[in-house]
Order: sequence, then structure tokens, then C-alpha cells
Amino acid sequence: MPAPRVTLVVARARNGVIGRDNSLPWRLPEDLKHFKATTTGHAIVMGRRTFESIGRALPGRRTIVVTHNDAWHHEGCERAGSLEHAIALAGSPGADPSIATDEVFVVGGAPLFAQALPIADRIVLTEIDLEVDGDVSFPALDPTRWRVASRRDAVSSNGLAFAIVDYHRIGNERTAA
Repeated sequence: MPAPRVTLVVARARNGVIGRDNSLPWRLPEDLKHFKATTTGHAIVMGRRTFESIGRALPGRRTIVVTHNDAWHHEGCERAGSLEHAIALAGSPGADPSIATDEVFVVGGAPLFAQALPIADRIVLTEIDLEVDGDVSFPALDPTRWRVASRRDAVSSNGLAFAIVDYHRIGNERTAA
């Protein structure tokens, strides 16, 4: 069975900030709706602190939490000791046969994004037209390694401009799927 395509899903302010105090430093309901539509029916991989900020397994998805704590357990979640282990889990059938195994979504936090970025095939990035203070950031993407496959500009119901940009790794035939 081939390894699943690895896709990062991240929202980032103009200045690179993705979080503050283990939460999002903005309110953007349209991005949450987009996140749900993008990840439903797939495995999502997140670090333990990101999971704790959410507090529950997300419905319609296979939730895999990366933690070094062998005793960690939460109803509706699977534990992985490493990103590689999480990707392998996501690429194999789980308890729910309706969950796809061809693509896995890494959804945070920053340490997991840093580990996944070098192996990612795709990044679905919400670019938020806002400068915010934060304690976690996501790097600018190298244009020699990433190309824009699609971009959708929008303005939220609360007046915040944003764009959802689908980046594919250059030279990676798996991103065309």
C-alpha cells in the first residue's frame, strides 16, 4: 500500500503568526467551515497540545494524536509516538472504513508542522490579512519548492480579508492527484 499524500492545513496571519496561548488569535468562521470540509472523511494528525486546545476527536475524521507519552489515551483518538508512525497509521485502514487512506492532513501544532514540512506534498494555507501578536509562527514558503495550484480570495462575515491557497510541492507528481 503506498504512503498517503501528506497535506498540511494551516491558517497564518500576514506576519506568519499561527497561534497565541495555544489558540487561534482571530475569529474566522469561514476558515473553520473550510477546515471541516477539507478534512472530513480523512485522517487528521495533530500534536497533543493542539488536541488539548480542541478537547475532543473531531467528527467524521480519524483523529491521530502524536505524543511521546505511551499512556496517553482519549476516546475516539489513536495515539502515535512519532509523525512517521501517525502517517503509517493514516495510510492503513482504521475502525471506520469510510475514512480515506490516500491523504493525511497534518493540522498542528508548530513542532509537528516543522517535522512535516520537509515531507509534505501539499499545503492548504489560509492567508489572513491581519498582523497579530502570537507565540507560534509558520514560515514563508519557498517559491522554488512550492507552487500555487489554486487561490480563492474572500472577506469574512466580520470583514476580515483572507485567501485560501492550495500549494503543491514542485517536482512532486503525487500533488496532482
